[in-house]
Amino acid sequence: IPLADAAGLPSVGLTAWQALFEAGELQAGQRVLINGAGGPVGRYAVQLAKRAGAYVIATASPRSTPIVKTAGADEIIDHTTTSVLDAVAEPVDLLLNLAPITFDGFTALAARVRDGGAVVSTTPTVTTPSDEARNVRAATIFVHPDADALSQLVALIDGGDLHVEIARRVPLS
Repeated sequence: IPLADAAGLPSVGLTAWQALFEAGELQAGQRVLINGAGGPVGRYAVQLAKRAGAYVIATASPRSTPIVKTAGADEIIDHTTTSVLDAVAEPVDLLLNLAPITFDGFTALAARVRDGGAVVSTTPTVTTPSDEARNVRAATIFVHPDADALSQLVALIDGGDLHVEIARRVPLS
């Protein structure tokens, strides 16, 4: 890929990787709900989760629905017209929150996580809810450098298994 496009990978790609696989411990066959899948991290998260063999439920606006669908989401919930709580009837193994959310809304959404599952978030302004009684783990991601994970992401891009989406290019001037 062009060098300028490659700049769109490290921070958002590593955030998605660390959220799904390090904090979320995502495995093949699991169900993951990605709240805010239309953003930069979400686009990588959908691709990575799908490639890992997960069933991917994604929230997106109508504007970002086509790219989330192309990324591989199995289900897309239009959060502008549908309550995510109403749309997700079956429990998920992992909830990945990438969108602004109230604590009450986050807690209600976390209740959709299966016993022993995980809630992972990239929004440090809202406490990530856990549920010790149900053994539901919580983690807030602050991306950290990881050359090995970045190398794996680059290999996926080189192999055509991961795509870098550039929303807009602007001149340096």
